[in-house]
Amino acid sequence: MKVVKNIIIFIILIVIIAGSIITYKGYTIYKQALDEISVKDKVAEIKSQENYTKIEDMPKFYLNAVIAVEDHRFYNHGAIDIISIGRAIYTNIRYMELREGGSTITQQLAKNIYFDQSKTFLRKIAEIFMAFEIEDNCSKDEILELYLNTSYFGDGYYCVKEAANGYFDKEPIEMNEYESSMLAGIPNAPSVYAPTKNPDLATQRQRQVLEKMVKYEYITEEEKENILEQQQ
Repeated sequence: MKVVKNIIIFIILIVIIAGSIITYKGYTIYKQALDEISVKDKVAEIKSQENYTKIEDMPKFYLNAVIAVEDHRFYNHGAIDIISIGRAIYTNIRYMELREGGSTITQQLAKNIYFDQSKTFLRKIAEIFMAFEIEDNCSKDEILELYLNTSYFGDGYYCVKEAANGYFDKEPIEMNEYESSMLAGIPNAPSVYAPTKNPDLATQRQRQVLEKMVKYEYITEEEKENILEQQQ
């Protein structure tokens, strides 16, 4: 019994030490990125871009669609969502690989503007530290606005304005519910869901977006079906 107890203690210590090392290395990556350019300066740089679109110039339906499918508790949690992280940890341990990240919109913004798209534990730790830094410097509306101006939408479109112009020949504010729900689903996997590349998969993803909107009571089931019947 004593031997088993000692083994358990040893394993716990190893886990704590390994976790501390990974956290420190992730923190170092975060600090290096922040030392290169502060969040304040990074935000100013992004907002100065020609195609930058303010949140009030995007349809409310589009904003709701993005929140529903990407981070439905966005306005109710801080930099991270403990519930989503817990679910992601369970999934990753179950499959013994990094399948799910549990990222909030703030974390995704941190990844978009400071880090590459690789899925590693060190990058994830750095992303979490940066998300807290962003939340300390920006409002929720500003974070959502920045996220939609730095996301990749496929076909060479790197912000919501470019995507709306390119896919629908419209300004973002002009998008209807069909177009808004289509666009909201693309950043999850732009090479897969770009409507010009895989229209069937794009429509499947659009349906997922609308189902999330029904689930979180942005729209009704009937409204969902009506939207899917709309023509672009």
